Amino acid sequence: MRYFNCSLVIFFFLVGNYVSGQEDHQEQIKNVIERFFDGLHNGDTLIIKETIRSDIKIQTAFESNKGTSELRDVELASFLKSLASKKKEDSWKEELLDFSIHVDKNIASVWTPYRFYFNNNFSHCGSNSFQLFNDNGNWKIIYLLDTRKKKDCDE
Repeated sequence: MRYFNCSLVIFFFLVGNYVSGQEDHQEQIKNVIERFFDGLHNGDTLIIKETIRSDIKIQTAFESNKGTSELRDVELASFLKSLASKKKEDSWKEELLDFSIHVDKNIASVWTPYRFYFNNNFSHCGSNSFQLFNDNGNWKIIYLLDTRKKKDCDE
């Protein structure tokens, strides 16, 4: 009986530490995503660079005017240039509606539906799909794919 009780204590300790570790990673990952959007909203490329790896892949998926599905690569340099050229008087706000975070060791996948506002006016909605890598204790975004649509946004 004593062996059984000791085994239970060890089991619950290990499970508790595992769950706690997962929650810590999820909170760290959420903080990285939120920090990324702080940089986006403020046009601050230095903040963006803190949250990504330099070899990040960025893509956007959308429906063209012809009704076809399109997938477009976005070069990091042009993405950063567009952020740096943001006018101070312009307001960009990407409202994240939810976070779905999945972690397996040193990789993570995050899904965030969103609504985007330009100068406080609704522009479009969609979802972001982030892939992150734990780079020696620092979660970094390695892949970003987003969708964009103007209809069916529940706005």
